Amino acid sequence: MLTGEGGVCAAKGLLAGGVHYGIPKCRTKKDLALIYSEKKATAAAVYTTNLVKGAPILVTQKHVADGYARAVIVNSGNANTCNSNGVEIAEKMCSLVEEYCRIPADDVVVASTGVIGQKLSVDPIAAGMPALAGGLGGSPENSLAAAEAIMTTDTVVKELAYEFELGDIKCRIGGICKGVGM
Repeated sequence: MLTGEGGVCAAKGLLAGGVHYGIPKCRTKKDLALIYSEKKATAAAVYTTNLVKGAPILVTQKHVADGYARAVIVNSGNANTCNSNGVEIAEKMCSLVEEYCRIPADDVVVASTGVIGQKLSVDPIAAGMPALAGGLGGSPENSLAAAEAIMTTDTVVKELAYEFELGDIKCRIGGICKGVGM
């Protein structure tokens, strides 16, 4: 049964949130998202086959190598790709999640979406972390905030939740995603 309720927060133990951290020109759009699992979760990722990979991909490949993760942090407006200090910035974003959520930085997946080749400062992201971590929750509104925060040229929010039974157990899955110009 398709519920549509809860998005990424439909699954028990997942919390999410989204805030405006201030790099993109729009002063009101949410642009920093965090999805947090209350327990260590099995993680898998699919990566671009492009020879040029952004720093967030390189860091995520390393952090997901053991098959587990606890959080995903995403900024929009700047892809953190083709930057000399991109890996350092991506690692610092993971360290901020460690600091505010009390989980190891290597259990954090990082993603950045937006303009390629622009310098990314971690300072505004760090300034947004108290509100982001403090606003984490498991409601449909929290999922919506995270879904809005990962949008760049998207024209609509994309989130979904699904509920089904497996034997006598009720299961719920949910997610959010982004796409370019969609």
